[in-house]
Amino acid sequence: IASLLAQAIALIVGLSPLLERAVRPLASTLQVTPVVAIAPLVLIWAGIDHPERAIVALAVLVAFFPIFSGAVTGLKAADPDLERLFDLYGASRLQRVLRLRLPSAVPFLLEGHKVGAGLAVIGAVVAEFGAGSGGVRGLAWRILDAGNKLQTARMIAALVVLGLMGVVLHALLDRLERVGLAWWRGR
Repeated sequence: IASLLAQAIALIVGLSPLLERAVRPLASTLQVTPVVAIAPLVLIWAGIDHPERAIVALAVLVAFFPIFSGAVTGLKAADPDLERLFDLYGASRLQRVLRLRLPSAVPFLLEGHKVGAGLAVIGAVVAEFGAGSGGVRGLAWRILDAGNKLQTARMIAALVVLGLMGVVLHALLDRLERVGLAWWRGR
């Protein structure tokens, strides 16, 4: 969800300097606001009876900015000489976006997704912590439950699993990046 939203908004914003000046401060504000401070509010908005909605919303919220930022930066990273060449040949705005700017954004997008995936795990854990016990029984709940019972081995096991989740997500996206960029650069 974060990927689709961030890329769609970045595409609109990256092509309009006026919109970028309007949206970038809002996105930056979301990025620098501590997720722990937002979690209770998101839980209330999602409904106390539906903490899973808050978990998804918080994961999307924290994953949004790196993907958005990468996409906007990538859309602007096109080679200026190629921009002038597109001008010289009278390329339309759509041709410029599809054949120059989007391909230039690919490495930035992939890097934003790697960062966003790790942050999504953090956002989900923070939302579970905010939900407390009972509503959702994920790894964060296991950490809270084990902590209340002074079961450090269970806490460490849950932390290891969370760490492994982050490493696996990063490795999968890194592999996707290598395969995708090898294909992309070959063209």
